[in-house]
Amino acid sequence: MKTRKPTHPGEVLYEDIIKPLGITITEASHCLGVSRKTLSEIINGRCSLTPETAIRVALATNTTPESWLAMQTKLDIWNALREKPRNVVKLAMSA
Repeated sequence: MKTRKPTHPGEVLYEDIIKPLGITITEASHCLGVSRKTLSEIINGRCSLTPETAIRVALATNTTPESWLAMQTKLDIWNALREKPRNVVKLAMSA
């Protein structure tokens, strides 16, 4: 397992797109068609980027929704592996 936590896609959205453009969270939320609260929660890593929001971000930034969802998936898997269940037994395949 990777030891470094993957970057939340909201942080990438803010640091690489919103901040360099010099626009506010409110302005960005209007561009994306989401509420300011929703965008703020994504940017601050308090909620996950949904497929619908990934599509909105991709359309607004000329990127792909898959790239945004890949970032979210990497983070989700990293978090899940840190809390993986202990009661799983490997399945044995017969020959």
